[in-house]
Amino acid sequence: MSVPALPSWLEAMFPAGMRRSLVDVGGVRMHVAEWGAGPTVVMLHGNPSWGFLWRKVVAELLDDGLRLVVPDLVGLGLSDKPHDAEAHTLAGHGTWFGRLLDEVAPGDVTLVAQDWGGPIALWAAADRLARVRGLVLGNTVVGPPRPGFKASAFHRLARLPLVSDALFKLGGFPQNLMTLAQGKKTSIVGRAALGYMWPLRRLGDRTAPLALARMVPDAMDHPSIPALERCQEAFTALRAPVSLVWGMRDPVLGRVLGHLERLRPDARVTRTDAGHFLQEEVPGPIAAAVRDVAGMRFN
Repeated sequence: MSVPALPSWLEAMFPAGMRRSLVDVGGVRMHVAEWGAGPTVVMLHGNPSWGFLWRKVVAELLDDGLRLVVPDLVGLGLSDKPHDAEAHTLAGHGTWFGRLLDEVAPGDVTLVAQDWGGPIALWAAADRLARVRGLVLGNTVVGPPRPGFKASAFHRLARLPLVSDALFKLGGFPQNLMTLAQGKKTSIVGRAALGYMWPLRRLGDRTAPLALARMVPDAMDHPSIPALERCQEAFTALRAPVSLVWGMRDPVLGRVLGHLERLRPDARVTRTDAGHFLQEEVPGPIAAAVRDVAGMRFN
């Protein structure tokens, strides 16, 4: 299958040597970029970004003898974009990603994930724990919220009738304002900002950002809760090294780190001054965690 073309200015922002493909994961296709050869490391983004988010981390790891695989979630990046919001569920994305892993990484794999990429990767890993060599997570959740929780302002906004549709589908939110979630507010500007907006430049392709925002629970009977429980079980059951690299200035998930530390007291933890999309601000510590975890075996 021929891959979608990239404009020259955008392709030039990726590290050299990129190979791209489309993988059928059950009626929809996921776009995959990869570099290098060696033990496989799969890096999964969240909402509303795409594999472009990992380009600086990939650049840090190019000389480390690893095969770096960077897919785009269905609905984002250069993957297929279903227009039906109901297609976007945590179990659905986990199933798609699991099929992708079976196709592009059928052996041992190190998983690296952030935002929705964390639970999506864990949902898929639940049936493949023996193959997971290590896990690196940054600014994500791994399980359901506690009873009595209050949804963030961002996620409450995503449920406002009419207003949310106008902001997300017509206004290009939140991909046009990602830098507001950063520790350094100038970290996603200029061509970097355009790089995140480019795959969602067409109004008809903007279903996923709002659908993924609404996948976040706003009550304990939310449809994502059972799937998140499965993710947390996988996170605690995994017999492999875990590293957590966190942007502590993330306005939504900065404080979640303590919960993950309690679930996995064996995890190696790196705190940074970055925000939510920490790959843009601190690619070095993330790369260091990948090197560490990819080279270890849990005893």
